Amino acid sequence: MTELANRQARNTRLRVRLLQTDPKLGDVNGNLDHLDSLVRAAAGCDLVVAPELATHGYHLSEVPDAMPMQPDDDRLRALGKHGPAVVAGFAEAFRHHTFNSAALLMDGDARIQRKMYLPTYRGWEERKHFRPGGQLNCHDALGTRLGMLICNDAWQPAIPWLAAHSGAEVLVVPANSAQAEVGVATQRAWEILLLHAAVVLQSFVVFVNRSGEENQRDFWGGSRVIHPSGEVIGQLGSEPGELDCVLDVDELRLLRRRWPLLQESRADVIARESARLAAEEF
Repeated sequence: MTELANRQARNTRLRVRLLQTDPKLGDVNGNLDHLDSLVRAAAGCDLVVAPELATHGYHLSEVPDAMPMQPDDDRLRALGKHGPAVVAGFAEAFRHHTFNSAALLMDGDARIQRKMYLPTYRGWEERKHFRPGGQLNCHDALGTRLGMLICNDAWQPAIPWLAAHSGAEVLVVPANSAQAEVGVATQRAWEILLLHAAVVLQSFVVFVNRSGEENQRDFWGGSRVIHPSGEVIGQLGSEPGELDCVLDVDELRLLRRRWPLLQESRADVIARESARLAAEEF
């Protein structure tokens, strides 16, 4: 049994480090080198989480020479070989397509989640540059079950719900959120939806936003970890930084037993009504 497998078997308290980075647009090798040094320094942690597109930067239309990466790229997989498991956002190459993806990297393996909801309105043009993913994957790792919700996917109420009812205990949310208004300040909207997911879905929420300025957009950071009680365990400001938190998975499981809010999914109703809505759209 590997050291990582040993840690998975005995873990009930998950040591998580958030990396709120400011990636340089298009400098894939430089961003990977920086992430690698940060992960090496987090050897005592179980899980390290970086933002959405942490390897590439966000506005990829401005840097057409910044090539997307295959999930088996040695540079990417190397991040998961320093001890902790790592979640890192990257631009994924697949045949003729590019996906906005997050990789869970551990023991030289890469488990991939592709962003499903691509904002394409006002100044956001993701659907022009990425293909949407079509499946939510939850992963058993580190003695718990993780769901990765990439930025706008967390804004769609059905997606966190599906993750929790697929057994996820930790919702990992890598993001590239900039200062904006959506009828309410973006930071306030994120606060509400992250708290809602933590409390209603009885889950730990690990939100990791990027910081810095890129293509005249200001990314506001604010990375945080939220307990299923709604308590913010720890939070960063707007500058690049790191945050360490401990998630007590046994405490979460006891809460779910005492207050079984997730006991009855009624997935049959959701599936039936979703099929009806889908039929009306075509």
